[in-house]
Amino acid sequence: MKVLVIGGAGYIGSHVVKAMLAAQHEVTVFDNLSSGLLGNLFPQAGFIAGDIRHADDINAAFARGFDACVHLAAFKAVGESMSEPEKYSVNNITGTLNILNAMTAHGCKNIVFSSSAATFGQPEYVPMDEKHPTNPESYYGFTKLEIERFLRWYDITRGVKFAALRYFNAAGYDPDGEITGLERNPQNLLPIVMEVACGMRKELQIYGQDYDTRDGTCIRDYVHVSDLAVAHVNALGYISSKNESLTVNLGSENGVSVTEMVEAARRITGKEIPARYVGRRPGDASALYATSALARKLIGWDPKFSDVDTIITSTWNVYRMHTEKKASV
Repeated sequence: MKVLVIGGAGYIGSHVVKAMLAAQHEVTVFDNLSSGLLGNLFPQAGFIAGDIRHADDINAAFARGFDACVHLAAFKAVGESMSEPEKYSVNNITGTLNILNAMTAHGCKNIVFSSSAATFGQPEYVPMDEKHPTNPESYYGFTKLEIERFLRWYDITRGVKFAALRYFNAAGYDPDGEITGLERNPQNLLPIVMEVACGMRKELQIYGQDYDTRDGTCIRDYVHVSDLAVAHVNALGYISSKNESLTVNLGSENGVSVTEMVEAARRITGKEIPARYVGRRPGDASALYATSALARKLIGWDPKFSDVDTIITSTWNVYRMHTEKKASV
């Protein structure tokens, strides 16, 4: 299939492109490079520079003729979404509508959408399944949930089949070492831990140590980005062959606490990784982890790299490489 990967120069997007190429799809990347990197592009994939906020850009891309697209282009900082909702409205919501309208104008009938566990909000029970109530607590989560609703209506009115993939905590790097671009201004735990291990930061701040968990720190579900990438390939196969849409959770089903993750990083990197406990952040749930039984059933998803050691080792390999390269200059 001819597949347009929107946001394919980014952290998750580049791993998706690799998986799509491995599945013998003809891939073109569409990216404005605001957070994506030219170094993440694969020579086997085409590239279109453009912005989903500009309807003319995305229309021109789809005019080239695609069977499917993968939509990963979103602003994702939870805190920023609360202080700058306008920015998230224009990019995440209006940008997605531009994509959907361009798809329907040019006969593209399949879309795999990068959704989020942020659509759920505070957990009413764990592990969280797809029937869990959706009550997002951030504007970012709200935009993801609204896009899922738009997708359902474009399915009903225009026959666009979609896969909405609700990621939990994406982490890790390509085990083959082909993708090595570091995220810009990372917000997630593991990249920050790695920056401390490399000396890019003095210490790690751990938010809260009095949660009702086994060690007092928050528990999260970390899923390897290469496993997420395979899920996109499988989901595209499902919606295109069965002509049915789907919404599934993607998580490792294994809750890991912040302290456990930091201790594992110390063990694997051999670095001290100074950490300091500070107060809780507003809105942080004590435990968030998924059941991915539906993804296993519908798209045959079988995560192979989402154990803690593989996630940390694959990430450390990339950060260590960048540190050594910088030191040698």
